[in-house]
Amino acid sequence: MKPGLTVKPYPYKPRSVGGYDVEIKIKYSGICGADIHAIKNDWSNSTYPIVTGHEIVGKVATVGEKVTKFKEGDLVGVGQPTRGGFADAIHVEDSYVHIIPESLNPVYAPPLMCAGLTVFTPMLRKGIKKANRVGIVGIGGLGHLAIQFPSALGAEAIAFSHSSNKREQSLELDEINAVSHIFNYLFVTPSGQIVLLALPKGTMTFHVGELIWPEVSISGSLLRGRKYVDKTLEFAAKHNIRPMIECFPLCKINKAPKYVDSGKPRYCVVLESD
Repeated sequence: MKPGLTVKPYPYKPRSVGGYDVEIKIKYSGICGADIHAIKNDWSNSTYPIVTGHEIVGKVATVGEKVTKFKEGDLVGVGQPTRGGFADAIHVEDSYVHIIPESLNPVYAPPLMCAGLTVFTPMLRKGIKKANRVGIVGIGGLGHLAIQFPSALGAEAIAFSHSSNKREQSLELDEINAVSHIFNYLFVTPSGQIVLLALPKGTMTFHVGELIWPEVSISGSLLRGRKYVDKTLEFAAKHNIRPMIECFPLCKINKAPKYVDSGKPRYCVVLESD
């Protein structure tokens, strides 16, 4: 196995279900941009064979004798740092398992547990509130979800994209100010904060004065903590925040990664078990 966009079956014998394990029959699994970066070795840290797939939703098939939070038949999800979603089933420790809210269609849950979590977590940590203005740069897998959360928090979202065809889609997703233009610079008002969410290939460069004079700070946001996963799922269910998805049957697993890598999906791809 080597870097590329072709995935192959990886047969193995799973360990027996332990006391705290939950075995899940997988129904939906999202393909994240991070999966594509990993299998292509874009970050130069992949080792092969590599197992991907960390946006997993399905029903509980079996639980270990010490599991108390879940039972057979529960609709659940599993996110980072678990791997192995491109499969029929998986079993993981119960501390990595989350209940999917009843009011949330489970097909939407995989992207919410990664892309949704990625954009909503820093909004909670930064304390986004009424009267705040939140700029979203890039309307893709992350951005199209990011523009839906601020208004539910009472804030105003402003979308920036170099693709004019995303203007109408952005406006349909939420009541926002959509700005479509090619930017050489993004000027942030004094004391503004830039939060980096995506992890693209390559590096960023800037002069330190570009941060000092306008008193701008740059930070990153890492997925962390089950409480944020639960909050994201519950908040999205309550406020009708949904990803735009395209579904592929699991048997088309080698068509889907190439499609994601092309940048054509609007905006998330979810595999559905046959």
